[in-house]
Amino acid sequence: MAFDFKKEYKEFYSPKNKPEIVRVPKANYIAVRGKGDPNEPDGAYQQAIGVLYAVAYTIKMSYKTDHRIDGFFEYVVPPLEGFWRLEDVCGIDYTDKSSFCWISVIRLPDFVTKADFDWAVETASKKKKLDCSKAEFLIVDEGLCVQILHIGAFDNEPATVALMEDYLAANGYENDFSETRLHHEIYLSDARKVPPERWKTVIRHPIRQL
Repeated sequence: MAFDFKKEYKEFYSPKNKPEIVRVPKANYIAVRGKGDPNEPDGAYQQAIGVLYAVAYTIKMSYKTDHRIDGFFEYVVPPLEGFWRLEDVCGIDYTDKSSFCWISVIRLPDFVTKADFDWAVETASKKKKLDCSKAEFLIVDEGLCVQILHIGAFDNEPATVALMEDYLAANGYENDFSETRLHHEIYLSDARKVPPERWKTVIRHPIRQL
């Protein structure tokens, strides 16, 4: 049976709908950076997702090619994720989507090296006839965080974030946002098939103890 990150690491992909503290280990990602409204048709964000999945599936199916990855095992491609911020703003202003700065990512298995990643970018570009040059091999060490499961449309996230804020205040923590520690979302639902009121999204914030 193929390795499934969501099932093997439930503490990071299946939180409850109430805040909880977690320490997230270092992980490798395929990443594409950009700026702008993620809902813009054929915009930078939509193009980034296309690049991410092209590279992700090239790596997943590498065992059917001449490229051999040491330690490879079959796995389910993890869900799409995103790190979000606004320039010169602490946190996220959901009303100003055009100013979003984002890093759209898909997690990589630990056996994928930078050399394997570079091969996949080149191979995906040729086979998919898609410019994948913006994809980067990103290492993220999130560390101490608070997370929660948000159910519903993205525009309704502020109410869920408020629960996180109250929890932190009551338990001696505070947010610890920086240029490298960002608002993090993990998308557990296929927005093309599930109505917005049923979307499931992990929201995760970096924190520190007071």
